[in-house]
Amino acid sequence: MYPELKGKIALVSGAGRKNGIGFAIARKLAECGANVVIADLVGNDQHDRPTVPVEYEQMVALAEGLSRQYDVQAAFVELDVTSNPSITQMMHDVTARFGGVEILCNNAGTVFGVPNAIHTYDENAWLKTLDVNLNGVYRVSKAVVPLMLKTGGSIINMASRAAKVPPLFNGAYAVAKAGVVMLTKVMARELAGSGIRVNAVCPGVITTDFTTWRFNLEAQVLDSTVEEREAEMIQTIPTGRLGSPQEVANLVGFLASNQSSYTTGQAINVTGGQLMEL
Repeated sequence: MYPELKGKIALVSGAGRKNGIGFAIARKLAECGANVVIADLVGNDQHDRPTVPVEYEQMVALAEGLSRQYDVQAAFVELDVTSNPSITQMMHDVTARFGGVEILCNNAGTVFGVPNAIHTYDENAWLKTLDVNLNGVYRVSKAVVPLMLKTGGSIINMASRAAKVPPLFNGAYAVAKAGVVMLTKVMARELAGSGIRVNAVCPGVITTDFTTWRFNLEAQVLDSTVEEREAEMIQTIPTGRLGSPQEVANLVGFLASNQSSYTTGQAINVTGGQLMEL
């Protein structure tokens, strides 16, 4: 628990799935007493992404549940990180209700066009993947930082193990997440004098819908089973298991708190030892 987070305003993008990393982060911050804004893309016609769109009622229920359980203010806002008008509307809604943002977690992300090698990757799918995972972090941060300049704050960008170790046939995602790591360092250096810390988190294989989709896809491509793919993955993880969204959220809580007041510009691995390089 980090009591200094009580009453702070936290915005978490990509937080509309109950068993996802984003919602686990929102729940952790609410547990610490922060007021939380859950932001996500509501139902749309994109059928080539790995998870189904979030429903409006689902986001309402998640926010109301946090309010009841932790006695904080929690709200949802619709957000498409590829759309500046959507971001502008989101910021209007957030400032109207809460007045500002002191903690930002850029968690929204997805992939398009996999599996494909660089020379077979569809260009539109490549650009869409970069637009969500990298440009989305830039756009939302650009909108939020002016508010943080008044109060100071903490920004946590969700990168990935893929930012540091290239996966096969998922190049756009890896390149985008590597860009997030460098963007994090640029922001950290530029904003340090304004009392804003910026760090990245690099999860490994975490038990989410995205991971389930990944194992299903790999099983199809490799003529295997989901259970076999998971078992083979676990063999590469020194701790001998997959990670949980809560374990990622615990690190985000620390990075949002004053306990990490001398930490900025870092990209911290949460991989069970699967990745030990900085």
